Formats: sequence, C-alpha cells, structure tokens
Amino acid sequence: MKRILIMNGPNLNLLGVREKSIYGDKDFEGFFADLKQDFAAVELFYFQSNHEGELIDKLHEVGFSYDGIVLNAGAYTHTSIAIADAISAINTPVVEVHISNVHQRESFRHHSYLAKSCVGVICGFGLKSYTLGIQSFL
Repeated sequence: MKRILIMNGPNLNLLGVREKSIYGDKDFEGFFADLKQDFAAVELFYFQSNHEGELIDKLHEVGFSYDGIVLNAGAYTHTSIAIADAISAINTPVVEVHISNVHQRESFRHHSYLAKSCVGVICGFGLKSYTLGIQSFL
C-alpha cells in the first residue's frame, strides 16, 4: 500500500474560516476525511504546521520512506530556501500544490522557491488540487 503525506504550511489550519472567497468554506480536517474515503487503497497521512523548522523536520522524517508528499507550503513557497533545500535532500517525490491560482494573485506569489525541487506543481483547483496531487502518485 502506498504511503502519501499531505503537508500544509502556515495559516492553512484556518481553512474554512479565513478568506473564504479565496480558500473556500471547508475545513481541512473534514476534507481529509473525504480524501481517506476516496483513496481507501492508499495510506494517507496529514501534517500541518505554522513553523518552518517543523515542516523541514517532517520532510526529513518521511522523505526516505514514503511514496509521495503533497505539499502546500503556503507563504513559505515564496520565501523558504530552507524548505527547497530539504525537498532536494530527500528521496521521496514532492508535488507542490496551491488552492488558489497563485498567478492570478499578488506578483510576489508568482515565484516558487520549491518548484524546481518538486516533480510537479498544481494550483488553482481549490481543494481538488490535493486530489490531483495524490492522483499523480498513483
């Protein structure tokens, strides 16, 4: 059975509450329960942190044993060379995902430090971006 980790970065613990016009009104825990039903043949895990170092530690922890990581690093996508380096250092493939279409937003969101180290980037499909990320590993 494939093991896939979904990782969310800063402020994504507020999904369903914050900026609903951008991120929707569903909390991630409810969505994750749906994903586990939809992908019953896959062992799905979920981790969220608002702290860069905790995200890096989790990448190091699972990055040599899991089959895939679906990562929404939030604002760290556009600022964190350290997370990019952590992705480059591990063997597990990482797909970068975003709920919104970052290219329709502020210009600073148009650049990803992570993308060059990821096997792909998915953005703009709402929470379905995570579904597409999981499907990319199957």
